[in-house]
Amino acid sequence: MSLALAAGVLGLASCNKGGDFSKTKSGIEYKVFKGTNGKYDDREVSAEGDPTYKDRVGKIMALHVEYRTAKDSILFNSRKQQMGFPVRVPLDSVRKEQRGGLEEAISLLQPGDSAVFRFNVDTIFAKSFRQPVPPFMKKAGNTMTMYVKVDKVQTRDEAMADVQKMQVEQQQKMQAYAETQLKKDDVTLQDYIKKNNLSAQKDASGVYVAVTQPGTGPKPKQGQLVSVQYKGTLLDGKEFDSSAKGNQGKPIEFPIGVGQVIPGWDKAIPLLNKGSKAVLLIPSSLAYGQRGAGANIPADAILRFDVELVDVKNAPAAPAGQPNPADIQRQIEEMQRQQQGK
Repeated sequence: MSLALAAGVLGLASCNKGGDFSKTKSGIEYKVFKGTNGKYDDREVSAEGDPTYKDRVGKIMALHVEYRTAKDSILFNSRKQQMGFPVRVPLDSVRKEQRGGLEEAISLLQPGDSAVFRFNVDTIFAKSFRQPVPPFMKKAGNTMTMYVKVDKVQTRDEAMADVQKMQVEQQQKMQAYAETQLKKDDVTLQDYIKKNNLSAQKDASGVYVAVTQPGTGPKPKQGQLVSVQYKGTLLDGKEFDSSAKGNQGKPIEFPIGVGQVIPGWDKAIPLLNKGSKAVLLIPSSLAYGQRGAGANIPADAILRFDVELVDVKNAPAAPAGQPNPADIQRQIEEMQRQQQGK
């Protein structure tokens, strides 16, 4: 089970109350609750496992989950980070090597259950995530807590139908959210520009560009390779990345306009002449949006980039038989225009 599939966080901290944790033979600490008329009552679960789990093997469990570090910092929240939709986990027989991991914990759950699980951080990363424990997790302590609310258990066909419906609804929600957030971000950006005495021009997408040193070279075209020196900060001035730190002082190079960078860069960089220095102010929906990125870029974060467009050149021709990314992008855009014209 991957970290992305299993991850999810929900507000079930209120379930972590009263009484001691029970413990499986593998060392998982757990409390399981059955919801009744809006109240949660303890549900007794044997440390040997749930004998009814065999009837759920081969099906799909839809659930909301939350991961927290030993210091109670939230790592992931399915209700927030999946627009309110549950994650779905295929249920399979729990193998010996999975004891002590997420797979065993989920096997203890029935539809309608809520639960709190506490894992040894070394065990869960070795057994379920199959990767080393990140340093920040180790620093937080030796355990990781997962809060779970089971929505339902379905057949694969039922789950597939639900997922297809969810994808449509999720896309609609994300679009509506992005449009609302873009308006909020624009108010914040206008205030920021005024306070910082920037002379910035707004692109149709919502990106602001303030040229601080004009260049005399050509502007890049879609698919061309650009070289950019940059420093990225939040609006409060906190730096989260730079070419000086992340690329040993060398400019980063990438094809522009083909989706290899955040949308805000694909929109803003082509507005600059080669040799220009500028401040790019990127609304959150054209950066990392509602999810954020890593520990340093929170959800809905507006980003500032101080950039220099060092070079612009044509991308090397794609090998015979291999499509050029720029050609693919143009084909996609043409298909979209055709669809909109219908």
